[in-house]
Amino acid sequence: MNNARLVILVGAVAAYLSQGATGAVVSGQEPAPELILHNGKIVTVDAAFSYAQAVAIRAGRFVAVGTNDRVRKVAGPATRVIDLGGRTVVPGLADNHLHGAGGGPGVDLSRTRTMADVLAAIGERVKGAAPGDIIVTNSDWHEAQLREQRLPLRRDLDTVAPVHPVVVVRGGHEYILNSAALRRWNVSETTKVPGGGRISRYADGTLNGELVDAAKSLVTLPVAGERSLDERIRERAADYQKLHAAGLTSVRHPGISPEEYRLLAEMKRRGLLTMRVSALLRPERDAEPVRVGEALAGAGMKPGDGDEWLRIAGIKLGVDGGFEGGLMRDSYAGEFGEGGTFRGLQTTPTARYVAMVKALNRGGWRVFTHAVGDAAIDLVLDAYETADAEKPIAGQRWGIEHAFIARDDQFPRMKKLALGISAQNHLYLAGPSLVKYWGAERAARTTPMRAFLDAGLPLSSGTDSPVVPYPPLWVIYHFVTRDTISGGVLGAGQRITRQEALRASTVGNAWLTFEERDKGSIEPGKLADLVVLSDDIMTCPEKRIEQMQVQLTIVGGRVVFERPAS
Repeated sequence: MNNARLVILVGAVAAYLSQGATGAVVSGQEPAPELILHNGKIVTVDAAFSYAQAVAIRAGRFVAVGTNDRVRKVAGPATRVIDLGGRTVVPGLADNHLHGAGGGPGVDLSRTRTMADVLAAIGERVKGAAPGDIIVTNSDWHEAQLREQRLPLRRDLDTVAPVHPVVVVRGGHEYILNSAALRRWNVSETTKVPGGGRISRYADGTLNGELVDAAKSLVTLPVAGERSLDERIRERAADYQKLHAAGLTSVRHPGISPEEYRLLAEMKRRGLLTMRVSALLRPERDAEPVRVGEALAGAGMKPGDGDEWLRIAGIKLGVDGGFEGGLMRDSYAGEFGEGGTFRGLQTTPTARYVAMVKALNRGGWRVFTHAVGDAAIDLVLDAYETADAEKPIAGQRWGIEHAFIARDDQFPRMKKLALGISAQNHLYLAGPSLVKYWGAERAARTTPMRAFLDAGLPLSSGTDSPVVPYPPLWVIYHFVTRDTISGGVLGAGQRITRQEALRASTVGNAWLTFEERDKGSIEPGKLADLVVLSDDIMTCPEKRIEQMQVQLTIVGGRVVFERPAS
């Protein structure tokens, strides 16, 4: 089926659904389906990983899945019947750890591929800046995408911004400042390093401008101009449209504020929420552990509140840094190991973290903790076991976010607590940098999907966007191949199958949010979330998984994305 025919197909679906047709009675009191899609290869991702040819949808859910003949028999006079022309259909894809779709305010570095590109983009903004303006980039990039595969440091930035303060934001754990910015915030060689932070230096001992994790607190970024509620809703809706175009129908937002949750609730109230959202709330940084639950309840937020569109899924905590600050049992590699003395950053003191976990458990909250390094995972397991001894957590589906360097000796402890693993494809983007930070062996093990599955641990997948680009097909491609954007294949022994990768992106995510009865597979009774792909994801050449297009995305029986004719 060519693109023009598919566009006609999609337009017909969208037009029909917008009319709100209800169909006719098929048997008894059951109304006929509103929509039937047939003549496709439908990968159901049910327990048997079976295939079907057709689906029928009524009132936002699948009511029939099977052969063309059997499904078409349930059509009524008003049912719209659409021919997929052999296209492949998969369940709606999900992302277990998505902060945002990328972009946003600041100098956009997402398309840069060389150090010269980075400096040119910043320099262009400097040219139009007024005296005293602070130049800030967005975080939607990583140095591994650059040919030089290194950060733009202070002296680099000074060449294009000798006077204006510049703050390069890289991911969620790091700022890089030029000399003017260091002066602006009085950061010098004598500045005390905050606990859980790092102030990096050149080989000659002078500051290179890099502030990691808690050291970011030395800088106060300018606050964006006040925006109305309607403006913020439009921005969020535009983000979700980007994600729908990539095939996402559900996302799990890790660590949002009560204010952001209320924004999403207002979108749902207005009928503008097209993405299914699971929200992990974030406690205030200095909140008293025993008061966190009370504060959230006072804000009208309770464990598990919500429905299939928006639900409070738990609380996100953190114990270590990111690529450059994951807490390790062994020191970092080469110069990053500082002579064997640097093992990463612990961002939350142990006593405070344990007290928070115990308090949240007593209050009935599910806990998910950011832990990158193996030593950080040890801290998490110690705290979870302490809480479990007071009030059992097994069966509550607590989890660990990222778990980059999980070790085999930690798996039995994870299984005893019945934890879920929220894994992402960071290595796909950052492979070369992780080799530099941790050495080839640890980098190759980063996010050990094969080991997780072989240990029988529940597994879900996502991206950590905007730190890592958000397309879920890239997630599947990386976990199937272990290929990276710029570093080749790393850790081939951790490859998983296409079936396993698709399960992690669908039913694995649904399990993590206690929603496997409602979504994650194409089965009668489940929410009608699906994606039509340009290629057969189960049989195409591996590289096509990364390169194929999403043609159509449906959420709850409603078209939320259709690819225009090329």
